Amino acid sequence: MKPQKLTIETMSAGGAGLARPSEGLIAVSYTLPGETVMAMVDGERGALQAIIKPSPERMAPFCPQFTLCGGCAIQHWQPEAYAAWKRVLVVQALQANGIEAPVAALVDGHGAGRRRAIFHARFERDKHGHAVPIVGFMRHRSHDIIAISDCPLLEPGLAGALKAGRALVEPLTSLGKPLDIHVTATLDGMDVDLRGTGVLSDTVRHALVRCAEAHDLARLSNHGVLLIERRRPRLQIGPALVTPPAGSFLQATALGEDVLAGLVSSAMQGQGLIADLFAGIGTFALRLAVRSPVHAYEMDQAALAAGEQGAHTTQGLREMRFIRRDLFRNPLLPAELKAYDAVVLDPPRAGALEQMREIAAAGVPLVVSVSCNLATFARDAKVLVAAGYVCEGVTPVDQFRHSAHVELVGLFRKQAGPKRRPRAMLG
Repeated sequence: MKPQKLTIETMSAGGAGLARPSEGLIAVSYTLPGETVMAMVDGERGALQAIIKPSPERMAPFCPQFTLCGGCAIQHWQPEAYAAWKRVLVVQALQANGIEAPVAALVDGHGAGRRRAIFHARFERDKHGHAVPIVGFMRHRSHDIIAISDCPLLEPGLAGALKAGRALVEPLTSLGKPLDIHVTATLDGMDVDLRGTGVLSDTVRHALVRCAEAHDLARLSNHGVLLIERRRPRLQIGPALVTPPAGSFLQATALGEDVLAGLVSSAMQGQGLIADLFAGIGTFALRLAVRSPVHAYEMDQAALAAGEQGAHTTQGLREMRFIRRDLFRNPLLPAELKAYDAVVLDPPRAGALEQMREIAAAGVPLVVSVSCNLATFARDAKVLVAAGYVCEGVTPVDQFRHSAHVELVGLFRKQAGPKRRPRAMLG
């Protein structure tokens, strides 16, 4: 490593500043375009040492753990410039795949904050050789744990999450294993699922139950296996109340979910039968069923059952079917897709390339694609565009504020007759 004076020219897709000296690109975290900095350079990365000339868009970070904890990449950039950068990331990803589409301004989805978090626990030895638990988040670009007392990005429902997490790992100290603590804020209190413990003894289980009672947890599970349920942990999903499986996937913030679902619902107005693919606990399906019949497809049986139970206890919904199916191994085929007037899909980060190919082959009139991964969203969208769909618009949603992540909702409509030229990119 060697110290080097660098001029930051632009921002990477991961949120680091990029310099272009003669030897090639160098990424320096926590810097901004236009800044002159000193960094310790090692290959393609530089560790920031000093800011010689700051950007006029630089602002003071609000969290004392920033640059230590790896949770946030950007707290030091003024909101307008930050929002413009995230939108540009979307434009560039689409352009790289030959897709022209209007891209809306970034929509804030942070709201009251993150309603779910994963805390990590590790055990270190003190000078007497005793195991001491460290609970927090991972250090930037490391697996080391930064012990934190609170996180300003969490919603108020998780105010006691770290305190409860530290108490829960105490009975597990003797295991000496790395642990993850999944915490979700629900209408009925915190829902906690422990991961990494393995099989627990009766003594440890009883101790964990006492901790759950002391910290007023709604539910406590170990690897999804219930230890105690003091109250059913429910979430409001549109008109329905749903109890999610322990540790199941949820949108990170309540506002983010509402924004994404609002975009999907708006696009689906007036549609007949809708297929919701990768439906999870019914995040979109339960809202769409207020106006249209919906078939929800999901591989995870527990998530599917939770959504179905929510539907059964909610009045006023149109016909709903919940169908277990692994859409990666067994995607819906054109003969099946012909039954649907519209499809919404929200796959994992890997995207849904094979399923998108079948949708394109079927010519489903309207497709709404939701994604948390720019690269796979654009890759899959390219399949639709090549099959004669026009991308009528993409809306980026900032659910993971202060990170490089961006959520997307794209609207694709099948064109009748000759392929119509897409409208110009607004970039």
